[in-house]
Order: sequence, then structure tokens, then C-alpha cells
Amino acid sequence: MTDFYDELAPYFHLIFQDWEASVARQGNQLTALLAARWPGCRTVLDVSCGIGTQAIGLAQNGFVVTASDLAAGAVARARTEARTRGLQISFAVGDMRSCFTQHGGGFDLVLSGDNSVPHLLTDADIVLAFRQMLACLRPGGGCVVTVRDYDREPHGTGIVKPYGVRVENGFRYVALQVWDFTGEQYDFTLFLIEENLSTGAVQTRAMQSRYYAIGTDKLLALMREAGFVDVERLDGVFYQPVLVGTKPGL
Repeated sequence: MTDFYDELAPYFHLIFQDWEASVARQGNQLTALLAARWPGCRTVLDVSCGIGTQAIGLAQNGFVVTASDLAAGAVARARTEARTRGLQISFAVGDMRSCFTQHGGGFDLVLSGDNSVPHLLTDADIVLAFRQMLACLRPGGGCVVTVRDYDREPHGTGIVKPYGVRVENGFRYVALQVWDFTGEQYDFTLFLIEENLSTGAVQTRAMQSRYYAIGTDKLLALMREAGFVDVERLDGVFYQPVLVGTKPGL
């Protein structure tokens, strides 16, 4: 998985039609959710920050953000993107399964966005990650996890998921994923085709990783098992289903 995201890091923004607009939109959507659910929330720990899509959006809205990710290449780009925008975000390389060991406790919110939790391939690893997230929170603090709705996704082999065409700095890019399921897990290949519009030269990259196609009901049950309360799924507030839970108060 780390090799996949390290290789993807320079191109990750191409997954979005407009990454800058997505950073602002997601930051605003998460800000509205936090204000409604956990008023006064100020400190955020993003345990799967990638290149900083949510961390940057929240920092731009005034949150104090700490962020980590397992992929060093993604963290390096996130750090550069934040610095370019004049934002003070503490970035580090780290595994969500040991986020409390790395970051300690007392945060108002722990966040894992962009379908990152299903990169953990067993229920045991997911519960471990949720318990670590719980430990990072102050009493009454919240957890936000965004994931694909796998109950609505087709299962099989050769499933194509296109991202579309992007043009940037004299290059045209075509990106797509191909999924191949084995039981509840699937291997996927992200193909990135790069065409030099001046010379016509074409280069293709193929990056591979694996997901656990876990349904949201099961994820909610695992959050409860880890110790979260007031656990529920929210729809229509973000581009993916949002799973929320709260650490019990004193």
C-alpha cells in the first residue's frame, strides 16, 4: 500500500476534477459537520492524510491540525502543499493502528477520510485502529470516517472505474481503476496514461493495491466494539458516506 501511494503522490490531485476546489469544499463540509455535531471543536488529528486534502481544508478554516499517513511520499507532498499555502500543520509518517502511541491524546476530533480504513484487511486491524483513535480523543471528542458504500458497488472481476481526462502543464492524463474481487477483498490497478501534447509521447503507469470491501453496517459495529457511542452513518453531508462516533464523556 505504501508503495502505491508513494508512486501516486505526485499525481494524486488528478483523481479530482479540480483538487483545489475539492480541498475548499471538503473543508467547508467537514467544518459544518463538526460545528453541528461537536460545537467548539478546535484540534483535529487526521490519521490518513494522504496529500492533505482534508487536513489543508480544515486548517484553512481555522482548525489546529495534526496529520499523519503511512506513505512517506504522500506526507512529503502534503507538507509542501501546506507550506505553499502558509499553513501550520504538523505532518508525520505514521500508521493509524498506532496513532495514540505516536500522537497521544486530548484531541477534539480524529479523522480518517477518503476510504482509508478499508485498506486494513481484517476486522481485528480495523478494531485496533478504532481503539487507537478513541484513545487519541478527549472525553466527548468525535471520530469521523468517510468510506465507499461497498454495499452498492458491483463485485466481480474486470470492473472499470474511470476518473476522466485531465489537462495540465502541456500534458493530458487519463486515469482509471480496474477492480478484481476475491471474496470480500479486491485488488485494484490504477492506470495513469500521460500524453505529452507537444510531442505526442505517451507513458503509462500502473499502480496496485488492495481493499477490504467492508460494508458500513459492519464498520459501525466495529466502532461500537472499539468503545465509541452515538455511532451512526450520515448521508448527503460529504461526497462519501460519513461514519461518526463519540468518545464517552467523564
